[in-house]
Amino acid sequence: MSTFILRLPSPPTGPAVTRIAVKDLIDMAGLPTTCGSQAIADRASPATADAPCLAGIRAAERSGTAAIVGKVNMHELAFGVSGINPWFGTPTNPLDPDLVPGGSSSGSAVAVASGDADVALGSDTGGSVRIPAACCGVVGLKTTKGRVSLEGVSLLAGSLDTVGPMGATVAATGLGMSLLEPGFDWVSAAPAARIGRFRPPADGWVDAAIDDALDRYREAGHGRIVEVDLPGWDAATAAFTAILGAEAWATNKDLWAASADQLSPDVAVRLEGCSSITAEQVAEAWATARRWTAEMDRVLASVDVVALPVLASAPTPIADASRMGSLRLTGPFNVSGGPALALPVPSPSGPVPASLQLAGPSGSEDRLLATGSLMEQVVAR
Repeated sequence: MSTFILRLPSPPTGPAVTRIAVKDLIDMAGLPTTCGSQAIADRASPATADAPCLAGIRAAERSGTAAIVGKVNMHELAFGVSGINPWFGTPTNPLDPDLVPGGSSSGSAVAVASGDADVALGSDTGGSVRIPAACCGVVGLKTTKGRVSLEGVSLLAGSLDTVGPMGATVAATGLGMSLLEPGFDWVSAAPAARIGRFRPPADGWVDAAIDDALDRYREAGHGRIVEVDLPGWDAATAAFTAILGAEAWATNKDLWAASADQLSPDVAVRLEGCSSITAEQVAEAWATARRWTAEMDRVLASVDVVALPVLASAPTPIADASRMGSLRLTGPFNVSGGPALALPVPSPSGPVPASLQLAGPSGSEDRLLATGSLMEQVVAR
């Protein structure tokens, strides 16, 4: 299945032990960090220390309630949304092996979707937790920018990067958040009473599935659904693209210069294209980002969360993987910095479940999970 880059031997198992998979851009003491790249793996030395974001997991390991089962695969350098990896293999999408698993946290999503882990850690720079969650029919949480330490995490674009949990259910994802941040409590949080429905262009079956889930939430008496407009969405998406590209190039230009022919062709070409982004374009993008963040703050002062799809259509076939980037509806929330939750909702007319995205203000992970848990319950009826 190519889910794992390194599977650890025989960790403790049992119903009281949470099995955790770690994306292979997070340092684990004594193990190399490959970033899904053969060029990096060939020269990588074992990490001298764990990334601090693993501290809660290590404490749970010492208490016998958790076990890391391995380091999982990813789109090379975390710079891609299909999850295809020619070096370590492409993780198989459990929903349909002909479809991409999504990236960049492909192994993380497949590990929890296939039952190889209860919780997985991924990174999200522009959708890299939410997109594979959507592709594989699981739950993923992009955390508030800066909430989870990035020390010991290989960066793609430091101003956008986040680390977050994934699980087959909202409860598993909430458990993952409590391991990243001991003491985190979402169970007692108040769910959203006002949900703003935003409608970027998406396939009809996707919109129908999102609307049906929201209608069930409303009909169950959990809250009101109101339409919201985000006029800065397209500009924010363009700003995100410029910021991501410029920072990805700055992070990886030395690797590209030394090893472009050893990188995945899609990654090498994309990096080279990013080399032409100018300082003036980046400055303009950040000005747009500030306006966008203010717009999101205004909207989230009138509703508790904003709801929209993660993907505008179904995951693409592996043979058409290059089209995946045009389907994502995620990047603007990396620019504004607040958290966003992806969870599957049924779609009778679609080829796979749709993925509902709930975006909230900074620090509202508990409310997103509480809302997602109720949503999970009402769509299951």
